Amino acid sequence: MSKEQKEKAGIVTYIGKDSIHCPVCNTMFHREELVSGGGRLIAGNLTDELRRLYEPSAKYGEIFPQIYSITVCPSCLYSSMQGDFLLISESTAKVLYQTMDNRFKSVKRLFPILDFSKNRNLTEGAASYYLAMLCYDHFEKKLSPTIKQGICALRAAWLFDELHKKIPTENYDYVKKLFYQKALFLYKQAIYLEQTGKETIASVKSFGPDIDKNYGYDGALYLSGLLEFKYGQRTDEQKRIETLEADKRSIAKIFGLGKFSKSKPGPLLEIARELYDSIRTELNDAEEE
Repeated sequence: MSKEQKEKAGIVTYIGKDSIHCPVCNTMFHREELVSGGGRLIAGNLTDELRRLYEPSAKYGEIFPQIYSITVCPSCLYSSMQGDFLLISESTAKVLYQTMDNRFKSVKRLFPILDFSKNRNLTEGAASYYLAMLCYDHFEKKLSPTIKQGICALRAAWLFDELHKKIPTENYDYVKKLFYQKALFLYKQAIYLEQTGKETIASVKSFGPDIDKNYGYDGALYLSGLLEFKYGQRTDEQKRIETLEADKRSIAKIFGLGKFSKSKPGPLLEIARELYDSIRTELNDAEEE
């Protein structure tokens, strides 16, 4: 079926014709792919977390394109971003095979019933990012696993938020907060590893954080500050002040240098300045107390 035929058929997703060989357990499977044309995705607002919202369409209803981004082997639950799936070394594949049972047990604590051999919904989407985070623990440093774990944690938080809206009795709001805090740690850690030369993130093709636009390394710096501001600890006031001071300096560089660079995405400059002002207000209030 051609792209034009898929768009006319009224379907949201289709099963890719090319089979994928799992390098961990040797299973052959097919990816579920999103058909993006034909009015399926109606772009809405961009949030302060650089997430693109989409308006439901009358014909197709709600669509969450993030749930299709992670490639998941339905047999062993090896999961990663699509471009990384076949890049692992034999030693990494061996470890991932040995930790297969741990993945099944861990994800079942969140979702007792999952089936990645069928069409995905929000449940499989959120689970796929958690599984990818577990798998990236075993990736080699040259593949920049830490920042990718951070992106996965952030997207997982978004999807758990959607799940909470639909099923408010399942405590998904609590899980969402845990993933936001994990994303904060991972973004901070990735930047620290980059700055100390322990793990490069310069080779990452897309920093996202969403799937529609790449906000680059500056986007990662911005999110590090934003996540700290919104979800960082508040028990140690002095430590929070010191951390926010450092984040304020990093964020100032984003929109300060951005005035002279057409390569920087315009929306990032605007929301970075807004975050800078919010952090500055909190710090000023802390000084007055």
